[in-house]
Amino acid sequence: MTEPGASPEDPWVKVEYAYSDNSLDPDDEDSDYQQESYKESYKDRRRRAHTQAEQKRRDAIKRGYDDLQTIVPTCQQQDFSIGSQKLSKAIVLQKTIDYIQFLHKEKKKQEEEVSTLRKDVTALKIMKVNYEQIVKAHQDNPHEGEDQVSDQVKFNVFQGIMDSLFQSFNASISVASFQELSACVFSWIEEHCEPQTLREIVIGVLHQLKNQLY
Repeated sequence: MTEPGASPEDPWVKVEYAYSDNSLDPDDEDSDYQQESYKESYKDRRRRAHTQAEQKRRDAIKRGYDDLQTIVPTCQQQDFSIGSQKLSKAIVLQKTIDYIQFLHKEKKKQEEEVSTLRKDVTALKIMKVNYEQIVKAHQDNPHEGEDQVSDQVKFNVFQGIMDSLFQSFNASISVASFQELSACVFSWIEEHCEPQTLREIVIGVLHQLKNQLY
């Protein structure tokens, strides 16, 4: 407090003012300290959370590589080029890629085999249906096909016709010259290869074979 009549320029007045302005309130000091402590603890929490998150990420990556080494067979095989050293992450990844490509090829091969087997199954089903129809037809008509002749009989018919024709051909053809041979061939065709003549030959052959069979 200034004395009455004291001048503002009085040095003692300045000291009093300065002392009054620089006086510290204990409550203000505690507030600043608490605020500073809060800031430091917040930074620590963030740093600790970041460190924990990073550690979890590293642990997850490590577990992933460990799982790959356990699952991929080629990672379990001993590589004599690296001895007993632990496989690097790059080698684990490369072996995993190679194994996946191998599995894709095997899958494609198996799909092709399955497709072939399905076609075979379809063909067998068609054959089964055809055989069932044949069996059913035979059961419905048990005597059908009993009169069917063999291929040998068919050949005998053709042979009989050719033998008959050759006999007349051999008797009618002259070989004195090529010109005479040609003329005899046309003459033989006109005489012995007429429809009526051929019909008679066929009837005779069939009658002869029928007597032989029955």
